[in-house]
Amino acid sequence: MEFNQEAKKATDQIYQKISKVVPEIEWSIHAPYIHKINKLKKEKNAVILAHNYQTPEIYHGIADFSADSLALAVEASKTSADIIVMAGVHFMAETAKLMSPNKKVLLPDMKAGCSLSSSITGKDVRLLKEKYPGVPVVSYVNTSADVKAETDVCCTSANAVKIVKSLGVKEVIFLPDDYLAKYVASQTDIKIISWKGICIVHDQFNEKEINIIRKNNPGIKIIAHPECPPDVIKASDFAGSTSGMIDYVKKNQPKKVMMVTECSMSDNIQVENPNVEFIRPCNMCPHMKKITLPKILDCLENETGEIIMDKETINKARLSVEKMVAIGR
Repeated sequence: MEFNQEAKKATDQIYQKISKVVPEIEWSIHAPYIHKINKLKKEKNAVILAHNYQTPEIYHGIADFSADSLALAVEASKTSADIIVMAGVHFMAETAKLMSPNKKVLLPDMKAGCSLSSSITGKDVRLLKEKYPGVPVVSYVNTSADVKAETDVCCTSANAVKIVKSLGVKEVIFLPDDYLAKYVASQTDIKIISWKGICIVHDQFNEKEINIIRKNNPGIKIIAHPECPPDVIKASDFAGSTSGMIDYVKKNQPKKVMMVTECSMSDNIQVENPNVEFIRPCNMCPHMKKITLPKILDCLENETGEIIMDKETINKARLSVEKMVAIGR
């Protein structure tokens, strides 16, 4: 696509905002797509929802709403658009469809999956419920609609502890992230029956790496996502969800910080916190990076990658998400 004066003029303000994290040479490639997508979504009454792990040109360039999983679920339920494009992974698009069953929900790449979501099925949950009769099931939002349909209440990393405590029970089945389950167990007196799922991004971090970074960067604040291994969380200054990490940086304005999470998040938050230096020895999510501007444009133009689910699954799965939203953060 041609980087002409029209595209340049329409996107100059966006580029000024993100110029510190997107090289100028790349902007001539991104700008025509951003310009065309932003025009097309108005014509089609579409909104684009982007997760925090999307690249800056998507997160700041075309998204109508950028946030963590919980906020995206809420936004999906509120939008008056005819079309929702999810710049995220498959389970997020499914969740948007659960919350807006009468809207057309599109995913730019149907192969954008998640190691956590793919680690468990609805059948697995049914077997667990047979093994532990009467024990409530809490499923991380990073699960398929099939799993959500077998779940009592969903949660995100932002509200996992609150959700588990709200049940008022002594024992909970918590799925599928084993590290997040351990984190919840450390914050409550409730027995947690966990699954052995992991996030392939957060599992790559280790305590030795954290200690080396701290030694080489005196005064640095290291903040970790609770999907990280327990030794990483212990070695960090703060552990919290993506929204919690963002709030920590905004409120504390550390001179130097490392966000122990997906790589693009540091770029996106750097834009909004120019006085903070971000150390970025980070890992990228191969699934999130399947979502690109050309794929979003193609998806929006041709309305491909539609999320289709049967009414029974939608109705059953939506209940667990609605309970999560009602409880909130």
